[in-house]
Amino acid sequence: MKQPIFTGAGVAIVTPFDENLKVDYPALRELIEYQIAHKTDAIIICGTTGEGSTLEHEEHVEAIRFTVECVNKRIPVIASTGSNDTAYSLKLSRAAEEAGADGLLLITPYYNKTSQEGLIRHFTYVADRVNLPIILYNVPSRTGCEIKPETYAVLSKHKMIYGVKEASGNLSTIAKTMSLCDEDFYVYSGNDDQITAIMSLGGKGVISVLSNILPEEAHNIAQAALDGDFKKSAELQLKYLELCDAMFMDVNPIPVKMAMKMMGMKVGPLRLPLCDMNQANTDKLKAVLKKYALI
Repeated sequence: MKQPIFTGAGVAIVTPFDENLKVDYPALRELIEYQIAHKTDAIIICGTTGEGSTLEHEEHVEAIRFTVECVNKRIPVIASTGSNDTAYSLKLSRAAEEAGADGLLLITPYYNKTSQEGLIRHFTYVADRVNLPIILYNVPSRTGCEIKPETYAVLSKHKMIYGVKEASGNLSTIAKTMSLCDEDFYVYSGNDDQITAIMSLGGKGVISVLSNILPEEAHNIAQAALDGDFKKSAELQLKYLELCDAMFMDVNPIPVKMAMKMMGMKVGPLRLPLCDMNQANTDKLKAVLKKYALI
């Protein structure tokens, strides 16, 4: 039986850049240590929140290698290595494996997209050729490509495909997925505002944006659900709901990086095509952070 790569709240960590838009490794080390000190259950590196789509291949691999070295087996490191090019996704996945990652996060193909049969072939092609557990990533609002429950049922049989980060927002299809798949196919919430809801169906945790600014609180929401205390989990989920929403008032990771700057964390600028929020949204974000006594 496959065991989950992690349970609880894994942070989809931002990638800090210096003033020249190079990866700021000393700042990344500080962020990683902050996360571990505040109960984060896993580090997910180079994902959407980490601006992985703007990283060159060498930067991407070096960021994974650096994170693995810094974490030093204290918690799992999951490398985002998905692509809309199957061959490149395999190349990046093998590089992550060589760098010492504990697992892979593979997004659905975007722009060129594909059929459900294409999804099966795409993920199977990579899974057949790596030796790390894979978490699929379903976020149709970004990719225009959705994994159907029946497709999960096929993919979940593969020995290297362990679960999915579900960011479709559709609890009905997530429930259907769980009903069709064996119990060793693990579902993680990809939306911070649905941690308790998805875990109440049997999910194992969240891959979280919120964890960048409140790692212990995100961990506590998930841990309460893992402990079977859904009342406590729901109370915490609702307590931080406005903050979760604020992290998506603009395109991720624009708001969370801005919030981290306001909180005094060194994260640097965004890489184009992402840019800073307008003043109106900046003021709204500041007000929410003040409400939660974060600034």
